[in-house]
Amino acid sequence: MLKNRHVELIRYTPEPEKLVASAAKLCYSKSGIDKIESKLTDEGVERFLDMLMDLGHTSTIEHIQYSFGIEGVSRVLTHQLVRHRIGSSYSQQSQRYVSLKQFDYIMPPAIENNIETKDIFEKTMMDLQDAYNLLSNKLLLKYLEDRWGNIDGNERIIIAESEDKNFVNKMKKKAIEDARYVFPNACETKIVVSMNARALLNFFEHRCCYRAQWEIRDLAWDMLSLVEKVAPHIFKNAGPKCLKGVCPEGKMSCGKMDLVRKRKDMIKEEK
Repeated sequence: MLKNRHVELIRYTPEPEKLVASAAKLCYSKSGIDKIESKLTDEGVERFLDMLMDLGHTSTIEHIQYSFGIEGVSRVLTHQLVRHRIGSSYSQQSQRYVSLKQFDYIMPPAIENNIETKDIFEKTMMDLQDAYNLLSNKLLLKYLEDRWGNIDGNERIIIAESEDKNFVNKMKKKAIEDARYVFPNACETKIVVSMNARALLNFFEHRCCYRAQWEIRDLAWDMLSLVEKVAPHIFKNAGPKCLKGVCPEGKMSCGKMDLVRKRKDMIKEEK
């Protein structure tokens, strides 16, 4: 079944901008952290962070963390996502332990918008689902036969469960562990992602760019929209490098700098 992306900011460091301002001021102050925090006003935090981010002094933003719940994305996307290792943590749904008797999938727009390619894609997904179900069932029957002898299909599985349910459950896990090899990169997955703010800036710089692959690019813009709402001064310059000036890609530039800037402006207007 075709699945749509859902992204949610599930946790983040409380008062993130005040924490960053306090940590940065501590580097240049004789006062203790309590005194520094007591003197900070909302206006003072905003002014200080605007200056800090414009100067590109980002070491102190590593103190703040953001966690996202992400669903309706493909394994194509998560293979790219987990390459962002520094300052990041990931917990992804396991195909080894989760049986997917009806898996969801992500279809690229270029395929979905063409009737002929869409039909080919959907048929392939159905065939792979049938192969997974058949493989996992046959492997399970083989494992049960190794213990109880000849097995007469699904009815015998029920009898086996009544005799030793724990063993049957272990064999089911063993069966899907190998059957999952037929699943495509399009297979939908779920993942919890945590990044500190500095790691996020790096992620947005690379993945909000219109040269990035379409699915992870759309995810990056969703994530940027969420964090800019809760820390607008920290993420005010976040995004691809062309937001700050000339595109650094040279001849490989996407040529869509105006579109990128409009998209960033739309996020600021949503706050």
